[in-house]
Amino acid sequence: MTLEAWITLAVVGVVVFVLARELVQPAAAVLGGTVALFLLGVIDAGEAFSGFSNEAPIIIASLLVLARAVDMSGVLQPVVAAVFGQITSTRALLSRLVFPVAASSGFLNNTTIVAMTAPSVIDYARRRGLPPSRFLIPLSYAAVLGGVITTIGTSTNLTISGLLTRAGMDGLDLFEITPVGLPVALAGVATIVLLAPRLLPDRGERRAATGEGGRDFTVTMQVLPAGPIDGISVEQGGLRHLHGVFLAELEREGQAVAPVTPTEVLRGGDMLTFVGRVDDIVDLQRMRGLVSGERTQLDQLGGSGHVFYEVVIGDSELVGRTLREIGFRVRYAAAVLAIHRQGQRVDAKLGEVRLRLGDTLLVLADAGFRDRWRDSREFLLIAPLSGIAPTHPRKAPLVALIVAGFILLTGLGIVPILQGALLTALALVATRVLSVAQARRSIDLNMIVLIAASFGLGAAVESSGLGTVVADLLLTFFQPFGPVGALAGVLLATILLTELVSNNAAAVLLFPVALATAAAIGLDARPFVIAVLFGASLSFLTPVGYQTNLMVYGLGNYRFTDFPRLGAPVILVASALLLILLPLVFPLQPAP
Repeated sequence: MTLEAWITLAVVGVVVFVLARELVQPAAAVLGGTVALFLLGVIDAGEAFSGFSNEAPIIIASLLVLARAVDMSGVLQPVVAAVFGQITSTRALLSRLVFPVAASSGFLNNTTIVAMTAPSVIDYARRRGLPPSRFLIPLSYAAVLGGVITTIGTSTNLTISGLLTRAGMDGLDLFEITPVGLPVALAGVATIVLLAPRLLPDRGERRAATGEGGRDFTVTMQVLPAGPIDGISVEQGGLRHLHGVFLAELEREGQAVAPVTPTEVLRGGDMLTFVGRVDDIVDLQRMRGLVSGERTQLDQLGGSGHVFYEVVIGDSELVGRTLREIGFRVRYAAAVLAIHRQGQRVDAKLGEVRLRLGDTLLVLADAGFRDRWRDSREFLLIAPLSGIAPTHPRKAPLVALIVAGFILLTGLGIVPILQGALLTALALVATRVLSVAQARRSIDLNMIVLIAASFGLGAAVESSGLGTVVADLLLTFFQPFGPVGALAGVLLATILLTELVSNNAAAVLLFPVALATAAAIGLDARPFVIAVLFGASLSFLTPVGYQTNLMVYGLGNYRFTDFPRLGAPVILVASALLLILLPLVFPLQPAP
């Protein structure tokens, strides 16, 4: 290898390590790697920053505006409502859930779809006595599968289209990948319906400490001095057999008492730690004689009309900091009343708990809290406990018309995707579906910078010759199986890398490898590039491989191993079908 290839390998290795360990935000890691390669002379300024002038980030930014309008208008609400009838069969309900979700995800942002649907799924499952853990991973996987039906289904598809354009080839048409993506999505969804009821455990029933299924939140309540339970025992105060909640610990004058016996006499000022389901934790706030341990925060909120929300912590500066350090109440005008953490109880005082990625907070805030922070990177999901209500339902017909126009014009090739996406975003602002400020807040700058900066890494892998070296290694293992074997090698490498880093980063890193592999055996590069597209989009083995997986991780009370339990069969079915369909739809023919 050349010196430039060794330098590129070292920088890419550091970037992959940082991304896999989540040491910094993905955008910062990839941008840092690109800048390092530029400063080391591996790539020039044009190669390093070509992504910022590419059409892919612009299209993605425009589609994020469209996704925000869809979310606010409630266009998907009729679809969600149609799923939930009087069905109690797990497999029948899965069928009615995952097929519409996959179909919608072909045209709309899959993160938005999961965010809108997950609270309704949880609520329905609880009311029907069904475990939410049987539905939330299938919900996420269906949204991911639907993303490969069309070019606009995921940002990864658009990134690949931009890379093709930069490489001097034609970008992807709206439905170019549909002949492959639609059968793969249908087969994957059918596999989910068939296997999920058998492979996904009921995680709610394993939480026997609460006496009921569901996720355990930890909340602190204070005995009100001179209140109705001051001076009486735990049993007499009605705290012994609470529905779905148990008293885990009592703290008095700095001394902890655990376990708390039924005969323990309560005193005014005692701090009681309860563990229980979110609905029962909310009910606990209204129990006479108890006030929230965070009542100072509640008093400072003031006003009326407050709403309970479940908030999932995202990959942001909140991770690793306590609520007190963040100044959560002042910063977000909201009070945190309880915390749920996957796999363990939260024993510390809420203000002293260091937040982790995926933590779920029970928050009390005003009715505008979700609208202010729904587009923030701090939170993956903000869900009112009564479900997510559309913000502007009267705009739904107009949004549906604009979405249909975008799909029709771009699908028929009348308008290129770039122009169509920009026109759609402008139309949503011009018709006042969104204000300029709302449109601006809907654009995830971290995602845009990540995609734009990653073009520089791809250029370095290609120009330094590293892509050719990796391609030679793949061919060494897979060449005995012919061109289809080489295609399988590219697909497998992309799938594995996607589980370690973001899907967009994996796509950009493997794109030049796909080009080099095709060139080495004298074949057209397009089938190999499409293999990278599918490999980077289909992430089913870990909760961190795709954002929607992470969103449902805590909500479903899952363990890490639950994802490959169902994801491995889905990957096998999808991969086998891809290796059959890709050569048929995108022939492995000599390079033009």
